[in-house]
Amino acid sequence: MEHWSEQTIVAFRQTLLAWYDKNKRDLPWRRDHDPYHVWVSEIMLQQTQVNTVIPYYERFMRTFPTVNDLSAAQPEQLLKAWEGLGYYSRARNLQRAAQEIVEDRHGVWPETAEKLQELTGIGPYTAGAIASIAFGEPVAAVDGNAFRVFGRLLTIDDDITKPATRKLFEATIDKIIDPNRPGDFNQAIMDLGSSYMTAKNPNVEQSPVKEFDQSYKTGHVLDYPVKTAKPRPVPVDYIALVVNTPDGYLMTKRPSNGLLANLWTFPLIKIDDLLKDDEQLSDLMDVDLVQRAQQAFATETEISLSLAPIGGRQVTHTFTHLKWQIQIFSAELKQRPDISLFAGEIVPERAFNEYPMPVVQQKLWQRWLAASTKK
Repeated sequence: MEHWSEQTIVAFRQTLLAWYDKNKRDLPWRRDHDPYHVWVSEIMLQQTQVNTVIPYYERFMRTFPTVNDLSAAQPEQLLKAWEGLGYYSRARNLQRAAQEIVEDRHGVWPETAEKLQELTGIGPYTAGAIASIAFGEPVAAVDGNAFRVFGRLLTIDDDITKPATRKLFEATIDKIIDPNRPGDFNQAIMDLGSSYMTAKNPNVEQSPVKEFDQSYKTGHVLDYPVKTAKPRPVPVDYIALVVNTPDGYLMTKRPSNGLLANLWTFPLIKIDDLLKDDEQLSDLMDVDLVQRAQQAFATETEISLSLAPIGGRQVTHTFTHLKWQIQIFSAELKQRPDISLFAGEIVPERAFNEYPMPVVQQKLWQRWLAASTKK
């Protein structure tokens, strides 16, 4: 790993911050140093691109303008405001932390990265971002951008997927961060990592800090940061049931724990649950799958369906570790069914916007609409 002298560190700070002052992105959460604004934006930016986050952030702030508003929000209202961003545990943790601030801390924010991590859902990176930007603590905010920027600048060979490597980066950056402008320093690293020092096709020749970039000097830019490849998401096959009744569509609410908790979808049947021992999906004819889905649904709900598969491509949706592959079967009921044993509700299309639905459900709905227009 390259080590910098104090003179080099001072020169790097000056170069970086001069570039940032002229070129920083105009983002809505950067217009003040309010810890609530910084916090919400940083949680939203986890796993999500900046341009995608901006309208969600602005809508969220209109709905919950203060930490007190977020603390008091109804769960359905919260999930609806978060709808489409995915990773819904982020929203639930936001509210828990807001309640901790309002109820346990009487509205007073912790002002150090160490104390901020006592709040639900705030890890080292988010704590570093809030503490440096909102409270001026000279502490590193190590995210993917920081790993990439400093991994290349200093040719750090340690694998960033290992917890110990984060500690190494934090200790290294803490020595380099500008003590007078720590928030701007961390945000400048974010902007640098998303512009000149991107993961793919970096524009190193035009980088404002190329004179400090050891990986550029040695011709090994794309070798950093060092990162073990993630395993591919595991495919899981489902059937989605689009059941239209005179009063609307059958919709189920996901369990309160686990993936897509408390969100609404069409009824989903895991295909593995329909297979016999050592049987594979490829062993079944479409008619067999239809019959088994009908039987499984009738056994659970006492609602009889005459299902028909929707032709064309299946809907796919990838989570961090799972890839859902969903076939759509449809049924039309002429009379309202007895739903006393059905774990859900009949929801008219006009009321869909009142129910928080995940992106995968929106994909299913669009796929169904496209198939319906071809009939």
